[in-house]
Amino acid sequence: MTETVWDLFDLTGRVAIVTGGYGQLGSQMSDALAEAGANVVVAARTYEKCEAKAAELSAEHNEALAVEVDVTDEASVERMVSETTDRFGGIDVLVNNAYGAYGYGDPFEEIDVEDWRRTLEEVVTQTFLCSQTALPAIRESDHGSIINIASHYGVVAPDHRVYGDSDMNNPPTYGAAKAGVIQFTRWLASYLASEGIRVNSISPGGFYNEAFEDVEDYTETFVPEYEYRTPLGRMGDETDMKGIAVYLASEASKWMTGQNVVLDGGWTVW
Repeated sequence: MTETVWDLFDLTGRVAIVTGGYGQLGSQMSDALAEAGANVVVAARTYEKCEAKAAELSAEHNEALAVEVDVTDEASVERMVSETTDRFGGIDVLVNNAYGAYGYGDPFEEIDVEDWRRTLEEVVTQTFLCSQTALPAIRESDHGSIINIASHYGVVAPDHRVYGDSDMNNPPTYGAAKAGVIQFTRWLASYLASEGIRVNSISPGGFYNEAFEDVEDYTETFVPEYEYRTPLGRMGDETDMKGIAVYLASEASKWMTGQNVVLDGGWTVW
């Protein structure tokens, strides 16, 4: 019998790790994967926040697990994987979403080389490390999918005119690191294709963040300027990451690998 579209998107019985799983985008993806039926592992540095998010998912959907992890530390990542497999028996989906970027607000000439190194470590190296460490468990799955979170600024350069005096100017550290994630995605997709494990990336555009409303020029300059340059006329909202996360995690995208899906309201089309 041919699977229906509902069958293809169904994640019942799957196990999904979301690093950075309680942040603005991570929380959306954790919600979406749980709503589609998965057992979600909310993994990040602050255990209390992971625990709160996992408790919410467990109450509303399926059993979820909170794991404290430093995604740049090998032993910590190994513990994340072992705690997941001990609780749920395996891993089907890995979402590499956690990141740290440094150098915001600094002129290019004044960015410290250590900020450059730290950003590469917390964006590119952690994506490599989490993927490598989780791979043995993912290989045991019949539905293996790795989803790396990149950025539209890994594809195009920022328009520095939109930032005003907010000191939020996107630094070169961020875009270079996210471009590295996109290339790593392609490499790993090619490497694992013969095993049926799919690897794709999502490159989100700017999402409106209420936490920045008190930042100078955020609502007065940055948001309207950003929206003006976006064909759909708005920033990302509280649900825009949900559909693409479930699509790439599920059998709905079973013939798709090595792709970078730009989710930016059309920012990169012109």
